[in-house]
Amino acid sequence: MKTSITTNQTSTRREFLTSAAALAAGLALPRRVLAAEAAKPNSVFNGVRIGCISYSYRSMATTAEDVLKALLTDGLSEVELMGNTIQQYAGIPGGGKPGTPAPKVTDSDREAQLAKCRELRKMYNDAGVNIHLHKLGFGPSDEEIEFNFLVAKALGCVGITTERNEMLARRVAPFADKHKIWVAFHNHTANIPVIDKPDPLLDIGAYIGFNVDIGHYVAGSKGLSPIPVLEKYHDRILNLHLKDRTADGGNLAWGQGQTPIKEVLQLIKKEKWPFPADIELEYKIPDGSDAVKEVAKCVQYCKEALA
Repeated sequence: MKTSITTNQTSTRREFLTSAAALAAGLALPRRVLAAEAAKPNSVFNGVRIGCISYSYRSMATTAEDVLKALLTDGLSEVELMGNTIQQYAGIPGGGKPGTPAPKVTDSDREAQLAKCRELRKMYNDAGVNIHLHKLGFGPSDEEIEFNFLVAKALGCVGITTERNEMLARRVAPFADKHKIWVAFHNHTANIPVIDKPDPLLDIGAYIGFNVDIGHYVAGSKGLSPIPVLEKYHDRILNLHLKDRTADGGNLAWGQGQTPIKEVLQLIKKEKWPFPADIELEYKIPDGSDAVKEVAKCVQYCKEALA
């Protein structure tokens, strides 16, 4: 069965944008961040939702508070939130050495962790930022998989992103159907979506979809445009990752590579597709700059492309 991302689901992603909140400690960002919080960001440009994966700020912001400040400074109202930020804020264990037994977690521990996720959601929503997806890894047990979907609900996410893996897709599909929460599989250069025939990943479950990285697609296909993929699978795409890569694998500042970022954004605008396009900062940050400043350049690129 084929399930599309509906208008109602898209509305759910936006409905939590409420009053602003000031934040005090953490990342040493410009003072104007407080004004940005007061005004609330709006990064929907001509109907296209521009967001950011919080991985983009990894060099200077990992805590929930610091990531939020970075987003507000860049004027972004949408985010795909990385798992380490969620774990740190909510006290969710993870990231131990392979073979190390997982710490015992009680039902009361889980309740407290979900309460912290709801608190995290409120902090972001009050500041005007929607957590549309999260990227917290799936644990090996059914209980851990179930918990990951409960985290998505607590954060107000429409889905969970993870790396493309057919075995994992088969494992999580029944949970996705149960909760009506999507799992969006991300492509790298070696596992780009199939274009010449139906992609087998999508037959696994009604709530299995794609997190399409258009830069990796260009590099992995040796220079092909990702636009046919978007046209073919747009109703099963949860979000895009935007970056500028070359056919030979280069990762460059936007406008210097071969990825048709502008054309992709214009297509989303034309077709009124509801999924967000998330900036993923992976090119080398120039001397004298930082992640927040470079993401701001990418935001401006998107604004100009959609003008």
